[in-house]
Amino acid sequence: MSTRDAVSDLIRGNIDAIILCTLKEGDSYGYEILKDIATASHGEYEMKEPSLYTSLKRLEGQGFVESYWGDESQGARRKYYRVTPAGAVELEEATERWVRVRRIIDRLLKQDGGDR
Repeated sequence: MSTRDAVSDLIRGNIDAIILCTLKEGDSYGYEILKDIATASHGEYEMKEPSLYTSLKRLEGQGFVESYWGDESQGARRKYYRVTPAGAVELEEATERWVRVRRIIDRLLKQDGGDR
């Protein structure tokens, strides 16, 4: 497995939290969410469109995001997404889980100064 695939696999397990974090900055639509994620990762991770929409559908089903149609005067109508209050709580909890897991992995890989 290439290094890029391994990194993508690790990121994929946290994709819902990444999307929630992106939407925390403000309502957005699919293409813009993809651009924001690529920019935030400095181009090291580019989410695929099917993954984004699968996650958005799941997050909406869980009540963590809600969608609405924009009223663009030019071009195609866009579906926008926003974080719900429940989604904000989920993002906070997901962040806490990530920090805890990262701390454990750092210890297991002896990246925290050697303390066990």
